[in-house]
Amino acid sequence: MKIRPVILCGGAGTRLWEDKKHHQPKQFIDFGGWNLMEKTLERIKNPIFDHPIISTNNKYLSQVRKSLKNSKIKKFKIVLEPAKKNTAPAILSSALIKDIPLKQSLMYFAADHLIEKTSIFNRSIKNNVKNLDDKNIFIFGIKPTNPSSEYGYFLTKKIKNINKVSKFIEKPNILKAKQVIKKKGYWNSGMFFLRKDSIINNFKKYQPKTYKSCLLSVNKSKYKNNTYYLNKSAFIKSVEKSFDYAILEKSKNINAIKLDIPWSDLGSWKEICKMYGRNKKRYYKKKNVFHRPWGSYVNLFNGKEFLIKELYVKPKGILSLQKHHHRAEHWVVTQGKPKITLNKKYFTMKPDETIFIPLGAIHRIENPYKKPVKIIEAQVGSILKETDIVRYQDVYGRVK
Repeated sequence: MKIRPVILCGGAGTRLWEDKKHHQPKQFIDFGGWNLMEKTLERIKNPIFDHPIISTNNKYLSQVRKSLKNSKIKKFKIVLEPAKKNTAPAILSSALIKDIPLKQSLMYFAADHLIEKTSIFNRSIKNNVKNLDDKNIFIFGIKPTNPSSEYGYFLTKKIKNINKVSKFIEKPNILKAKQVIKKKGYWNSGMFFLRKDSIINNFKKYQPKTYKSCLLSVNKSKYKNNTYYLNKSAFIKSVEKSFDYAILEKSKNINAIKLDIPWSDLGSWKEICKMYGRNKKRYYKKKNVFHRPWGSYVNLFNGKEFLIKELYVKPKGILSLQKHHHRAEHWVVTQGKPKITLNKKYFTMKPDETIFIPLGAIHRIENPYKKPVKIIEAQVGSILKETDIVRYQDVYGRVK
């Protein structure tokens, strides 16, 4: 029996945007001829997988259908949530549809994750099918590349060649993250591998109210154009909880599949900047390079209300002291030690450090050293043009 992929595609992705009302859902952002949802659909085009189930809501239905068409996936099922209730009801209700046999193995993907080295990832799924039973759950851990406070972690103990999860750690501060990594903690990727009967048994045991409401919602659903429209009056009675809180942190039968592969949920502009930094050869165009007295910059990608640049500040180069009316900026230092002015603060940054420049903040980059400085910059706002620069001081005589 092939593994059935289930893609959770209901997230709003508001963390990236200052204007929460007019944000773009992260899984559908065009990052340069591709988006995360379509990357996820490409990932499941593998002989180990059956055709997908997509759990989403009415707001994203047309975008999901567009992504399926672009990815040339003709066989699929969509489960449409009538209300936002977090991931526990989404995971349960998508498993309860009648298309899925009781002992079917299900692989839950998030629609907004970037995974590289997919052959290693798929091999780890295939190798663990035999270990699934009617109670256990496998979660995927990613070996941390840095002590991040943006992800949850878990610790494991090895029992009979299986990595049993011994403890979950919610998004820790940097100091605690360093301690967790020393104990060989892994990032919790938010991807799950388990059988349908295991989902049912775990929800019956730990979330009986949600189980009853989701089962009724599926049984009363309407089916049209490959889409299950879940019954609203039943669904809204389910408890609003994440799958982690509802099941994972209660069950004693959680195992881990540990991976050392490039992975990110692109949940911050820092991660997005790093992604463009890793792939800048793909985005680099000579016509997008602009020279300035302090060095140069290249526009890597101009997206919808965001612009990604790489700044090159030559030795002794100094940008003007400036502010912007229409954009905020996120910087990730990739080379050198720039001296930064941010309002009334002055400090030096190092490679891999990041800083947020809020809208209207007065700021400056200086390179007092002999080695060049490189910074990947994400500009986020309604106007992303060079005209949106108000200069206060400039050593090159550009203040009018």
